[in-house]
Amino acid sequence: MSINWFISVDDHLIEPERLWQERVPEKMRSIAPRIERADGQEFWVYEDRQIVTTGLNAVAGKSKEEFSPEPISYDDMRLGCYEPDARVTDMDQGFVLSSMLFPSFPRYCGQIFHEAKDKVVALECVRAWNDFILEEFADAHPGRFIPMMIIPLWDPKLAAAEIERTAALGAKSIAFSENPTKLGLPSIHTDFWDPMFRAANDAGQVISMHVGSSSNLIRTSEDMPTLAFMAYSAAANQAGTLLDWLFSGNFEQFPNLKIALSEGSIGWIPYFLERAEQVIDKQRFWASRFDINMNAAHDRGESFGEASFDLDTDIRQLFKDHVFGTFIEDAAGLRLLDIIGEDNVMLECDYPHSDSTWPDTINLARKWLGHLPEETQHKITIGNACRVYDFEPADPASIKLP
Repeated sequence: MSINWFISVDDHLIEPERLWQERVPEKMRSIAPRIERADGQEFWVYEDRQIVTTGLNAVAGKSKEEFSPEPISYDDMRLGCYEPDARVTDMDQGFVLSSMLFPSFPRYCGQIFHEAKDKVVALECVRAWNDFILEEFADAHPGRFIPMMIIPLWDPKLAAAEIERTAALGAKSIAFSENPTKLGLPSIHTDFWDPMFRAANDAGQVISMHVGSSSNLIRTSEDMPTLAFMAYSAAANQAGTLLDWLFSGNFEQFPNLKIALSEGSIGWIPYFLERAEQVIDKQRFWASRFDINMNAAHDRGESFGEASFDLDTDIRQLFKDHVFGTFIEDAAGLRLLDIIGEDNVMLECDYPHSDSTWPDTINLARKWLGHLPEETQHKITIGNACRVYDFEPADPASIKLP
Protein backbone atom coordinates (compact mmCIF):
# COMPACT_ATOMS: atom_id res chain seq x y z
CA MET A 1 0.00 0.00 0.00
CA SER A 2 1.40 3.36 -1.01
CA ILE A 3 0.97 6.44 1.13
CA ASN A 4 -1.51 8.61 -0.77
CA TRP A 5 -2.66 11.12 1.87
CA PHE A 6 -1.53 12.33 5.28
CA ILE A 7 -2.76 14.45 8.16
CA SER A 8 -0.60 17.41 9.12
CA VAL A 9 -0.86 18.09 12.85
CA ASP A 10 1.10 21.34 12.64
CA ASP A 11 0.35 24.00 10.06
CA HIS A 12 -0.11 27.74 10.40
CA LEU A 13 -2.66 30.41 9.57
CA ILE A 14 -1.67 33.92 8.55
CA GLU A 15 -4.79 35.65 9.83
CA PRO A 16 -6.72 37.57 7.15
CA GLU A 17 -7.01 41.24 7.94
CA ARG A 18 -10.81 40.90 8.12
CA LEU A 19 -10.79 38.41 11.02
CA TRP A 20 -11.16 40.62 14.09
CA GLN A 21 -12.76 43.50 12.23
CA GLU A 22 -15.63 41.22 11.24
CA ARG A 23 -15.94 39.22 14.45
CA VAL A 24 -15.42 41.31 17.57
CA PRO A 25 -18.29 43.53 18.79
CA GLU A 26 -18.50 46.66 16.64
CA LYS A 27 -17.73 48.99 19.55
CA MET A 28 -14.35 47.25 20.01
CA ARG A 29 -13.19 47.19 16.40
CA SER A 30 -11.25 50.43 16.58
CA ILE A 31 -8.95 48.88 19.20
CA ALA A 32 -9.04 45.26 18.01
CA PRO A 33 -6.21 43.98 15.77
CA ARG A 34 -6.32 45.60 12.33
CA ILE A 35 -4.01 46.03 9.36
CA GLU A 36 -2.60 49.45 8.52
CA ARG A 37 -0.24 50.51 5.76
CA ALA A 38 2.33 53.30 5.93
CA ASP A 39 5.70 54.13 4.36
CA GLY A 40 5.52 51.11 2.09
CA GLN A 41 4.95 48.68 4.98
CA GLU A 42 1.97 46.63 6.05
CA PHE A 43 1.55 45.80 9.72
CA TRP A 44 -0.90 44.82 12.42
CA VAL A 45 -1.89 47.52 14.89
CA TYR A 46 -3.10 46.43 18.31
CA GLU A 47 -3.21 48.71 21.34
CA ASP A 48 0.14 50.53 21.23
CA ARG A 49 1.96 47.93 19.12
CA GLN A 50 2.80 47.65 15.42
CA ILE A 51 3.63 44.08 14.35
CA VAL A 52 4.74 42.96 10.89
CA THR A 53 4.43 39.50 9.38
CA THR A 54 7.86 37.97 8.83
CA GLY A 55 8.54 36.56 5.40
CA LEU A 56 9.71 33.21 6.79
CA ASN A 57 6.15 32.58 7.97
CA ALA A 58 4.66 32.67 4.48
CA VAL A 59 7.02 31.08 1.96
CA ALA A 60 4.57 28.59 0.41
CA GLY A 61 5.08 28.48 -3.35
CA LYS A 62 8.51 30.13 -3.17
CA SER A 63 11.93 28.61 -3.77
CA LYS A 64 14.49 28.39 -0.96
CA GLU A 65 16.50 31.09 -2.69
CA GLU A 66 13.57 33.48 -2.22
CA PHE A 67 13.18 32.93 1.55
CA SER A 68 13.69 36.03 3.67
CA PRO A 69 12.86 37.12 7.23
CA GLU A 70 12.02 40.61 6.00
CA PRO A 71 8.43 41.84 6.49
CA ILE A 72 5.91 40.59 3.99
CA SER A 73 2.50 41.86 2.82
CA TYR A 74 -0.60 39.95 1.76
CA ASP A 75 0.18 40.77 -1.88
CA ASP A 76 3.50 38.97 -1.48
CA MET A 77 2.08 35.73 -0.07
CA ARG A 78 0.09 32.85 -1.45
CA LEU A 79 -3.69 33.13 -0.98
CA GLY A 80 -3.71 29.79 0.84
CA CYS A 81 -1.75 31.35 3.67
CA TYR A 82 -4.80 33.25 4.89
CA GLU A 83 -8.01 32.35 3.06
CA PRO A 84 -9.84 29.09 3.95
CA ASP A 85 -10.98 27.98 0.48
CA ALA A 86 -7.57 28.64 -1.02
CA ARG A 87 -5.93 26.72 1.83
CA VAL A 88 -8.03 23.66 1.01
CA THR A 89 -6.96 23.92 -2.64
CA ASP A 90 -3.32 23.93 -1.52
CA MET A 91 -3.99 21.00 0.79
CA ASP A 92 -5.39 19.04 -2.15
CA GLN A 93 -2.31 19.86 -4.18
CA GLY A 94 -0.08 18.53 -1.39
CA PHE A 95 -2.32 15.54 -0.50
CA VAL A 96 -2.95 16.93 2.98
CA LEU A 97 -6.11 15.12 4.03
CA SER A 98 -6.57 17.22 7.19
CA SER A 99 -4.68 20.01 8.89
CA MET A 100 -4.38 21.63 12.32
CA LEU A 101 -3.66 25.36 12.35
CA PHE A 102 -1.61 27.37 14.83
CA PRO A 103 -2.04 31.15 14.97
CA SER A 104 0.47 33.68 13.67
CA PHE A 105 -0.37 37.23 14.74
CA PRO A 106 -1.47 36.05 18.23
CA ARG A 107 1.70 33.90 18.33
CA TYR A 108 1.71 30.16 18.95
CA CYS A 109 -0.59 30.05 21.98
CA GLY A 110 -2.20 33.49 21.93
CA GLN A 111 0.54 35.31 23.84
CA ILE A 112 -0.34 38.64 22.22
CA PHE A 113 -3.69 38.70 24.01
CA HIS A 114 -2.12 37.67 27.32
CA GLU A 115 0.17 40.71 26.96
CA ALA A 116 -2.70 43.08 26.17
CA LYS A 117 -3.72 45.81 28.59
CA ASP A 118 -7.47 45.55 27.96
CA LYS A 119 -8.39 41.98 28.85
CA VAL A 120 -12.07 42.50 28.02
CA VAL A 121 -11.19 43.18 24.39
CA ALA A 122 -8.50 40.49 24.49
CA LEU A 123 -11.03 37.86 25.54
CA GLU A 124 -13.30 38.84 22.64
CA CYS A 125 -10.29 38.53 20.31
CA VAL A 126 -9.54 35.03 21.59
CA ARG A 127 -13.13 33.97 21.01
CA ALA A 128 -13.15 35.57 17.56
CA TRP A 129 -10.06 33.58 16.49
CA ASN A 130 -11.63 30.37 17.74
CA ASP A 131 -14.96 31.01 16.05
CA PHE A 132 -13.18 31.81 12.79
CA ILE A 133 -11.40 28.43 12.87
CA LEU A 134 -14.56 26.56 13.82
CA GLU A 135 -16.87 28.23 11.31
CA GLU A 136 -14.77 29.14 8.28
CA PHE A 137 -12.40 26.17 8.35
CA ALA A 138 -13.83 23.18 10.24
CA ASP A 139 -17.55 23.65 9.56
CA ALA A 140 -17.11 24.92 6.01
CA HIS A 141 -14.81 22.03 5.09
CA PRO A 142 -15.86 18.96 7.09
CA GLY A 143 -13.08 16.54 7.89
CA ARG A 144 -10.34 18.79 6.51
CA PHE A 145 -9.35 20.65 9.70
CA ILE A 146 -8.71 19.53 13.26
CA PRO A 147 -9.99 22.56 15.19
CA MET A 148 -7.39 23.82 17.66
CA MET A 149 -8.30 26.73 19.92
CA ILE A 150 -6.43 29.42 21.81
CA ILE A 151 -7.33 30.32 25.39
CA PRO A 152 -7.18 33.38 27.67
CA LEU A 153 -3.89 32.44 29.30
CA TRP A 154 -4.23 35.07 32.03
CA ASP A 155 -7.23 33.38 33.68
CA PRO A 156 -7.48 29.55 33.97
CA LYS A 157 -11.18 29.73 34.88
CA LEU A 158 -11.93 31.75 31.75
CA ALA A 159 -9.73 29.30 29.84
CA ALA A 160 -11.76 26.39 31.19
CA ALA A 161 -14.97 28.10 30.12
CA GLU A 162 -13.59 28.63 26.61
CA ILE A 163 -12.53 24.99 26.42
CA GLU A 164 -16.04 23.91 27.39
CA ARG A 165 -17.67 26.36 24.96
CA THR A 166 -15.57 25.35 21.97
CA ALA A 167 -15.57 21.62 22.76
CA ALA A 168 -19.34 21.73 22.41
CA LEU A 169 -18.79 23.19 18.94
CA GLY A 170 -16.36 20.47 17.85
CA ALA A 171 -12.94 21.73 18.97
CA LYS A 172 -10.33 19.01 19.48
CA SER A 173 -7.29 20.73 20.96
CA ILE A 174 -6.02 23.85 22.70
CA ALA A 175 -2.75 25.68 22.20
CA PHE A 176 -0.72 26.11 25.37
CA SER A 177 2.74 27.34 26.28
CA GLU A 178 5.69 24.97 26.42
CA ASN A 179 6.85 26.95 29.47
CA PRO A 180 4.35 29.46 30.89
CA THR A 181 6.87 30.84 33.41
CA LYS A 182 8.59 32.63 30.52
CA LEU A 183 5.31 34.44 29.92
CA GLY A 184 5.23 35.62 33.54
CA LEU A 185 2.73 32.93 34.52
CA PRO A 186 2.94 30.15 37.14
CA SER A 187 4.55 26.85 36.20
CA ILE A 188 2.64 23.65 35.50
CA HIS A 189 3.91 22.39 38.90
CA THR A 190 1.47 24.68 40.72
CA ASP A 191 -2.29 24.30 41.04
CA PHE A 192 -2.83 27.55 39.11
CA TRP A 193 -3.67 25.66 35.91
CA ASP A 194 -5.92 23.03 37.48
CA PRO A 195 -9.22 24.49 36.18
CA MET A 196 -7.85 24.52 32.63
CA PHE A 197 -6.25 21.08 32.88
CA ARG A 198 -9.43 19.64 34.35
CA ALA A 199 -11.54 21.11 31.55
CA ALA A 200 -9.18 19.73 28.90
CA ASN A 201 -9.13 16.37 30.65
CA ASP A 202 -12.92 16.19 30.81
CA ALA A 203 -13.48 17.43 27.25
CA GLY A 204 -10.78 15.19 25.75
CA GLN A 205 -8.91 18.24 24.43
CA VAL A 206 -5.27 17.62 23.54
CA ILE A 207 -2.88 20.28 24.87
CA SER A 208 -0.74 21.20 21.85
CA MET A 209 2.49 23.04 22.66
CA HIS A 210 4.31 24.48 19.69
CA VAL A 211 8.02 25.08 19.93
CA GLY A 212 8.46 28.79 20.67
CA SER A 213 5.16 29.07 22.54
CA SER A 214 7.12 30.24 25.59
CA SER A 215 8.28 33.31 23.58
CA ASN A 216 11.74 32.23 24.71
CA LEU A 217 13.66 29.87 22.46
CA ILE A 218 16.80 28.64 24.21
CA ARG A 219 20.17 29.85 22.96
CA THR A 220 23.68 29.43 24.33
CA SER A 221 24.53 33.12 24.01
CA GLU A 222 23.09 36.30 22.55
CA ASP A 223 25.50 36.06 19.61
CA MET A 224 24.82 32.41 18.84
CA PRO A 225 24.71 32.26 15.01
CA THR A 226 21.15 32.20 13.70
CA LEU A 227 21.48 28.88 11.87
CA ALA A 228 23.05 27.24 14.92
CA PHE A 229 20.20 28.61 17.02
CA MET A 230 17.59 27.25 14.61
CA ALA A 231 19.22 23.80 14.65
CA TYR A 232 19.44 23.76 18.46
CA SER A 233 16.45 25.51 19.96
CA ALA A 234 13.48 23.32 19.00
CA ALA A 235 14.73 20.12 20.64
CA ALA A 236 16.25 22.02 23.57
CA ASN A 237 12.97 23.76 24.38
CA GLN A 238 10.76 20.74 23.96
CA ALA A 239 13.02 18.37 25.88
CA GLY A 240 12.48 20.57 28.90
CA THR A 241 8.72 20.58 28.26
CA LEU A 242 8.64 16.79 28.02
CA LEU A 243 10.51 16.26 31.29
CA ASP A 244 8.54 18.99 33.08
CA TRP A 245 5.30 17.22 32.24
CA LEU A 246 6.50 13.67 32.94
CA PHE A 247 7.62 14.67 36.44
CA SER A 248 4.79 17.13 37.17
CA GLY A 249 2.18 14.72 38.50
CA ASN A 250 -0.40 16.20 36.15
CA PHE A 251 -0.92 12.97 34.24
CA GLU A 252 -1.66 11.15 37.47
CA GLN A 253 -4.06 13.88 38.58
CA PHE A 254 -5.73 14.18 35.16
CA PRO A 255 -5.57 10.68 33.68
CA ASN A 256 -7.25 11.53 30.37
CA LEU A 257 -4.92 14.44 29.60
CA LYS A 258 -2.81 14.23 26.45
CA ILE A 259 -0.09 16.60 25.22
CA ALA A 260 1.42 17.05 21.77
CA LEU A 261 4.93 18.45 21.31
CA SER A 262 4.27 20.38 18.11
CA GLU A 263 7.15 20.96 15.68
CA GLY A 264 9.58 19.67 18.27
CA SER A 265 10.64 16.67 16.17
CA ILE A 266 11.28 13.23 17.73
CA GLY A 267 14.90 12.12 17.36
CA TRP A 268 15.90 13.49 20.76
CA ILE A 269 13.11 11.72 22.67
CA PRO A 270 14.83 8.32 23.24
CA TYR A 271 17.83 9.87 24.99
CA PHE A 272 15.71 11.89 27.43
CA LEU A 273 13.44 8.95 28.23
CA GLU A 274 16.49 6.80 28.96
CA ARG A 275 18.14 9.58 30.97
CA ALA A 276 14.95 10.06 33.01
CA GLU A 277 14.94 6.36 33.83
CA GLN A 278 18.61 6.47 34.85
CA VAL A 279 17.95 9.42 37.15
CA ILE A 280 14.97 7.67 38.70
CA ASP A 281 16.96 4.50 39.27
CA LYS A 282 19.81 6.25 41.07
CA GLN A 283 18.11 9.21 42.76
CA ARG A 284 14.54 8.14 43.47
CA PHE A 285 14.87 7.37 47.18
CA TRP A 286 16.08 10.74 48.41
CA ALA A 287 13.96 12.53 45.76
CA SER A 288 10.84 10.92 47.23
CA ARG A 289 11.62 12.64 50.55
CA PHE A 290 12.60 16.19 49.54
CA ASP A 291 13.52 18.41 46.59
CA ILE A 292 16.61 20.56 46.05
CA ASN A 293 17.74 23.45 43.92
CA MET A 294 20.71 22.04 42.00
CA ASN A 295 21.83 25.59 41.11
CA ALA A 296 22.07 26.74 44.72
CA ALA A 297 25.56 27.70 45.90
CA HIS A 298 26.95 24.65 47.67
CA ASP A 299 28.93 26.70 50.19
CA ARG A 300 25.69 28.28 51.41
CA GLY A 301 23.70 25.03 51.50
CA GLU A 302 20.97 23.68 49.22
CA SER A 303 17.43 24.99 48.97
CA PHE A 304 15.09 22.24 50.13
CA GLY A 305 11.46 21.76 49.23
CA GLU A 306 8.69 19.24 49.69
CA ALA A 307 8.99 15.81 48.10
CA SER A 308 7.79 15.92 44.52
CA PHE A 309 8.47 12.42 43.25
CA ASP A 310 6.43 9.23 43.55
CA LEU A 311 8.53 6.05 43.82
CA ASP A 312 5.99 4.26 41.64
CA THR A 313 6.39 6.63 38.68
CA ASP A 314 6.69 4.73 35.38
CA ILE A 315 8.17 7.21 32.92
CA ARG A 316 7.74 4.96 29.88
CA GLN A 317 4.10 4.29 30.58
CA LEU A 318 3.36 7.97 31.21
CA PHE A 319 4.96 8.84 27.90
CA LYS A 320 3.12 6.10 26.03
CA ASP A 321 -0.26 7.08 27.46
CA HIS A 322 -0.02 10.87 27.40
CA VAL A 323 2.71 12.30 25.13
CA PHE A 324 2.82 12.56 21.35
CA GLY A 325 5.68 13.84 19.22
CA THR A 326 5.37 15.43 15.80
CA PHE A 327 7.97 15.77 13.07
CA ILE A 328 8.53 17.39 9.68
CA GLU A 329 11.74 15.59 8.69
CA ASP A 330 13.46 13.28 11.16
CA ALA A 331 15.32 10.25 9.80
CA ALA A 332 17.09 9.71 13.13
CA GLY A 333 13.79 9.61 15.00
CA LEU A 334 12.33 7.07 12.59
CA ARG A 335 15.38 4.85 13.09
CA LEU A 336 14.61 4.94 16.82
CA LEU A 337 10.89 4.35 16.41
CA ASP A 338 11.03 1.15 18.44
CA ILE A 339 12.09 3.20 21.48
CA ILE A 340 9.69 6.11 20.94
CA GLY A 341 6.73 3.96 19.96
CA GLU A 342 4.88 3.95 16.66
CA ASP A 343 1.68 4.98 18.46
CA ASN A 344 3.23 8.22 19.73
CA VAL A 345 4.42 9.84 16.50
CA MET A 346 2.56 12.04 14.00
CA LEU A 347 3.53 13.72 10.73
CA GLU A 348 3.31 17.42 9.91
CA CYS A 349 4.22 19.61 6.94
CA ASP A 350 4.37 23.09 8.58
CA TYR A 351 2.66 24.97 5.73
CA PRO A 352 3.42 27.82 4.95
CA HIS A 353 6.62 28.20 7.03
CA SER A 354 10.18 27.97 5.76
CA ASP A 355 10.71 24.51 7.30
CA SER A 356 7.74 23.15 5.36
CA THR A 357 7.88 20.12 3.07
CA TRP A 358 4.71 21.17 1.18
CA PRO A 359 3.82 20.29 -1.55
CA ASP A 360 6.28 17.36 -1.65
CA THR A 361 5.49 15.81 1.76
CA ILE A 362 3.75 12.75 0.36
CA ASN A 363 6.72 11.73 -1.79
CA LEU A 364 9.13 12.33 1.06
CA ALA A 365 6.96 10.32 3.44
CA ARG A 366 6.99 7.39 1.05
CA LYS A 367 10.77 7.51 1.08
CA TRP A 368 11.08 7.90 4.87
CA LEU A 369 8.43 5.37 5.84
CA GLY A 370 8.50 2.92 2.96
CA HIS A 371 10.56 0.31 4.88
CA LEU A 372 8.03 0.17 7.71
CA PRO A 373 5.01 -2.15 7.89
CA GLU A 374 1.91 -0.75 6.19
CA GLU A 375 0.07 -0.54 9.51
CA THR A 376 2.88 1.59 10.98
CA GLN A 377 2.94 3.86 7.94
CA HIS A 378 -0.80 4.44 8.31
CA LYS A 379 -0.47 5.22 12.02
CA ILE A 380 2.19 7.88 11.46
CA THR A 381 0.50 9.52 8.48
CA ILE A 382 -3.18 9.34 9.48
CA GLY A 383 -4.18 6.87 12.19
CA ASN A 384 -2.45 8.34 15.22
CA ALA A 385 -3.78 11.84 14.54
CA CYS A 386 -7.33 10.49 14.25
CA ARG A 387 -7.00 8.56 17.50
CA VAL A 388 -5.17 11.20 19.54
CA TYR A 389 -7.46 14.06 18.51
CA ASP A 390 -10.61 11.89 18.30
CA PHE A 391 -11.06 13.16 14.76
CA GLU A 392 -12.83 11.80 11.70
CA PRO A 393 -11.06 12.97 8.53
CA ALA A 394 -12.67 13.47 5.16
CA ASP A 395 -12.96 10.50 2.83
CA PRO A 396 -10.17 10.90 0.25
CA ALA A 397 -12.54 9.57 -2.41
CA SER A 398 -14.73 12.64 -1.88
CA ILE A 399 -11.90 15.04 -2.72
CA LYS A 400 -11.69 16.32 -6.28
CA LEU A 401 -8.02 16.78 -7.02
CA PRO A 402 -6.85 19.83 -8.98
